Parts: sequence; C-alpha cells; structure tokens
Amino acid sequence: MRKPIMNIIKPPLAIHFVWHPNDHNQYYPNISKFRQYLTRDIDRPFSRELNIPTFLYSSRNHQIVPRELQKIAQKDLVFLFLSRHTLINKEWVNYINDISCDFIIIPLALDDNALKHTNSGRLKNLNLIRSYTWPLKNQEEYFILMLSHEIYRFSFLDDIEGNKGNDSSLKLFLSHTKVDEHGVNLASEIKKFIDNTNIQNFFDTTDIAPSHRFDEEIEQHLQESTVIAIGSDKYSSRYWCQREILLAKEERRPIIFVNTLEYYEDRIFPAITNIPNIHISHNLELREKEILRILIAALLETVRFNYATNLLEYYRAQEWIDPKSEIFARPPEINQIIKLLKEREKSGKSNEVLHVCYPEPPVYAEEISWINQFEKPTTQDDIFENKIEAVTPLWSVFKKKHTPNKIGISISDYKQDQFEKHNQHIDELKRLAQVLAAHLLAHEHTLIYGGDLRKDGFTQFILDEAMIIQSRLKDSNIRVENHLAWPLYLDEKVDDFEVEYYSLVEIVKHEIPTDISVDETIFIPPTSPENKYIWSRCLSEMRLKSIEQSDIRILAGGKCEGYLGKMPGVLEELIITIEQKKPVYLLGGFGGITHKITQSILNESIEKELTERWQIENNEGYADLQQIAKQNGVSAEYDEIKDLILKLDINLLAEKTGLTLEQYQRLMITPFIDEAAHLILEGLVSLSCTK
Repeated sequence: MRKPIMNIIKPPLAIHFVWHPNDHNQYYPNISKFRQYLTRDIDRPFSRELNIPTFLYSSRNHQIVPRELQKIAQKDLVFLFLSRHTLINKEWVNYINDISCDFIIIPLALDDNALKHTNSGRLKNLNLIRSYTWPLKNQEEYFILMLSHEIYRFSFLDDIEGNKGNDSSLKLFLSHTKVDEHGVNLASEIKKFIDNTNIQNFFDTTDIAPSHRFDEEIEQHLQESTVIAIGSDKYSSRYWCQREILLAKEERRPIIFVNTLEYYEDRIFPAITNIPNIHISHNLELREKEILRILIAALLETVRFNYATNLLEYYRAQEWIDPKSEIFARPPEINQIIKLLKEREKSGKSNEVLHVCYPEPPVYAEEISWINQFEKPTTQDDIFENKIEAVTPLWSVFKKKHTPNKIGISISDYKQDQFEKHNQHIDELKRLAQVLAAHLLAHEHTLIYGGDLRKDGFTQFILDEAMIIQSRLKDSNIRVENHLAWPLYLDEKVDDFEVEYYSLVEIVKHEIPTDISVDETIFIPPTSPENKYIWSRCLSEMRLKSIEQSDIRILAGGKCEGYLGKMPGVLEELIITIEQKKPVYLLGGFGGITHKITQSILNESIEKELTERWQIENNEGYADLQQIAKQNGVSAEYDEIKDLILKLDINLLAEKTGLTLEQYQRLMITPFIDEAAHLILEGLVSLSCTK
C-alpha cells in the first residue's frame, strides 16, 4: 500500500440516501426529484441553486446490501428509508445497525411496519418520520418540504445566531402590503395553512401587528427570519415594504419573492432583485399546492443561504480565497459594497483592497462591471487599480498568471449498478464537464474532446458552455475541437453540430488507419467481430492523434464495459498519454474506469476490471475481437497494461501536473466537483509559473 493521504479537510455537508431495492420503483422517483433540488441544474449551469454533494446507496437485489457509508464531510446526513422490506431482511438489519455514529441518521417510515425498527439496534427509540401519513394529494411537495426541513434542522440550526437548537422552527417573515387584497389573502392563507396542518412545528410566521412600532418589531424579527415578500400590484410602491426588504438585505437574510401580480406594476423596487422569484396563479383550486411551493422555496433558499456561507468559510480555511475575504451568500450589491467601504474607511483600512467572495457560478461581467468604478490612483501618472476584487472560489484561482494550453478532456459515462458500489448519480460527470469547460474556456484554453454527438451528451454540454462563455466575454476566438474517428463523422448529426455551434467548434476528422481497407464513403455498423475490429482500429488512431495534439489530459468516469474499441476508451487514452509523456489529471472519485485505475495505483493492486478475463466475461464478443486484433498484432495486452499502471509514480504524475503529492492524491479520490476543478486550476497555474 502507498502512503495514506493525510490532513484532508472535510467540506461542511454531504447528504446520503439509503433505500431497499424492493422500494426502488415506488420511492426512488421522489428521492431523485428531491435530489435535483439539492444539486445545481445541469440545464441551467449559471443558476444560483443549491450544490450540496449527494450520495445514493441501494443495490440491484434484496440479497445484496450497498457498500458501507463513506464519512466525507463535517456533517453527513443520512436519509434512511425504512419499510417492511428492510425489517424482515437480516442483511439489511445488520447493515443499518452497523451505520457509524459519525452519521446523523434521519429515518423515514415508508409503512407502519417500519416503526418496529426502533425496538432495538442502531435506531432504538429514534423518532421516525412517518411518510406514509402524508396526503396522497401533493405527496411529492410534502416529501420535498419535510426532507428539506430536516436538512435545515440538523445542518444549520445551531449555526444561526441566537438559536441554540431548542426551537427547530424556521422563522418566516411575511412581507406584504395591506392595500392589495391578493397579497393580504395569500399571507393569511399561508399562515392558516401552517397553523392547521401537521407542519406547524416547522414554521413560525410573523406578521407586523398594527399597534406595534414598526422599526422595533421589524428589526427584532428580521434578524432571524427568512423573508417571503408577497409582490402584488402595489407592493413595490409601499414605503414600509421597501423598508422591510432593505433591512433584510442589510441583515443579509434569505429572501424569496412571490409574484402575485394581477394587472400591472409601474416600477419594480430595485432592492427586490438578486433573489429567487416564484410565480403563482390566482386559481384557488391550486392554492394548497402553491402554498407548498412557496414554503419549499423559502426553506430551500434558507438552506442554500446557510450552506453557501459555510462552504465559503470552508474555502477560506483552505486558503482557496483570500483569508480576509468578505463572504456573501449571493452576488454582492452596490449598496452593500458602499457600506463595507465606509466601514473600512472608519477603521483606517481604506488603502487595502476589499476582497469579496460569493458562491459559484460567476455572474456576467456586465452585471458586476460597476465594481470598476471603485478605483484609486496608485501613482502620480494616474494609473488606477481596483479597490475591490469580487470573485467566486474557482474564478479566484485564475487571477494568478497562467498560460493557455490545449487540454484534452476524457469524461464519459458508464453503466450504473443501482448505487450498489458507486454512489454518485451519473449526472455528476456532466456537472464536472460544465464546470471545467466554463473555467478553462474563459481563460483561453482550447478544449479537445472526442466523439459523443448524442443529444444531451458530453459534447453538447461542453459546447453549450462554450456558447455561454463566448457571449459573456465577447470573445470570438473560443474554440472546442471535437475529434471524430471514421465512420462516426459520416453521421449527419455532425453537420447539425457544426451548424448549431458555428464559430465555437472545429470538427477534426481522422483518417482510416493505413492497415484497414474499406470504402470510406459507406458507414459500417459495429455488428460483427470484423466490423468491431475496424471500429477499434479507427478509434485507436483518433485517440493517438488527438492526444498528440493536446498538451494536457483530464480523465474522469468512462465505461468498464459496453464500449467500442480494443479496450475501455479512457483506459486507452491514459496509456497513450503516459507513453507520450503528457501531464494527466486522474479524477477517480467520479466512478467508472478512471476510479478502477486510481484504486489500482493507490492500492498497488490491479482491479479486476483491468484484466482480460473480466473484459471477456463482461463484454459479448470481446474474445473474438481480441483474437482478430492479436492476428494483426494490435490487441490489448493486459499484462503490459498491468505493469504500466502499477509502475506509475504518483510523485512524477503530480510533478508533471503542477501539483504536490498530497494534492494529486486528493485529486485521485475526491468526489467533490469544486475541489477537483480547483486542484486542476491550481496545477495549471503552477505549470505556467515553471515555463
């Protein structure tokens, strides 16, 4: 075994979901839907949503339990879904009882039989959430609401000023104008709904009484509340409503805006921007569902607000951002910056740069261009420098000097096992591709990617990101090279991609290897051993040439089985990269064949998926393909692959990528996208300094 990785600082929070396979069809849709609220939407990469790491644990049949839960954060919450199936299965009972006390378990009873779990063992005397009692109508909304509240209660309650955990209610401040009937009615209905359902213990609503002094009561409540601003036709024009929002912004409180506009509003109050906005209709038949949507939005924004603050404090402790950074849970606003500058002037720090950090992703350059107005002269020649530096954690890395490179990205999906061994959703790879593409393209690197012209495939995600970056930076030079082997480029979708992403992508078509004799104008499907051999040769040629044209390679995910080629594609790209002595970043924490490679390197023992025997047993027709390839002297030689992988020196891998040994080891195992991206960006900056 190699030297263990030391001094890993854990991020603030991770959420784990555990369920029995017999409950999968009925309950996984709700689990999956709820998880989408906790992660950043891959279809809206610049959305300001939650980005909490989530992990999923189940199995393919009831006789197999998932792997042991992995403790990876400062707080690990486990939503444990219990039913008659977990109760009568001894293996599952033992699995549950063996869950470490380092995890905070939040047990949910899917049926009344699950309550018997609390008679003994790990769950003895614990209070279970009885999900089977939730109304069938709007069950999905109740599911999201109740689980969100548990995250709030167990993750942040003790961190909220003035709250030591004795009261688990989320304090809501209902801001509305008394002169609009719709606003008044909705505020009353929200309060009535909370008071007359089984969620009254989750929320504590506040409405300003007419007989109380406004300034005293509002200040008292707003300092610890989440604000629901009910925006009706006259809301923005009312002085007291404006005061409430301004004070909430000054106190940096979570706020959501509920749009109940009926006809017309002549002016949106400027301070009501930069926050989540939810629209509801005036259809009273949908009232309960819409009230639930409002409460869900308020609760999730409260969770996001607190999580973003904790996460940035974690990054500051890691020195990813300036240690003196002022932290904001949403992008900063001009009045907040002015207040900070005045405070610094009073304290004699006006000559220091004000460092401001807000959560990913960065806002558009035009949106924050007003910061450039806060400049100070540095010499008699009136050379100016900014008094303010506003960045996100990843964006801050590239404030340092860097040199553009041609970076090959090998990120692809793999066959999932219903979360039996690998516990991340496959869409994490797409988020990884988006984050890397955004930051690498924005700093003038060229991305090289091979193939994948499927709808919602990796090429599309990378190109969509490139389109956004080009628009943001007004840079017509941004390029993505998409390398294609024959016969893939005969597909008519190639022309569609070139048209849709014109000026963004260059399609590089690689010729057929000289030892292959076919009519290059006719597409042949990989349906026979002979055709599969031709495909494997063409793919190998494309990979060889594309890696020759790249300076650096990034590997993540990748199929262990079901691929087209002489071996798993990412594995072949690693071998070629090593043979060409190019730097390679190995991201094993996101599963797939890359995970098997990194585990083999770290454990100095080859994983079974990297052996010829396993490949033959798990890939139909692979033995025939290997036989043809051996006859032509180009087969996958797994003994040589084993020797190459086990002889890899992590110190040398790290040195070539600009990372320390500890950083590279962490890169090989981290399941966190931001950390993986940060380490790659740090490595690229370090490489620039050595050139």
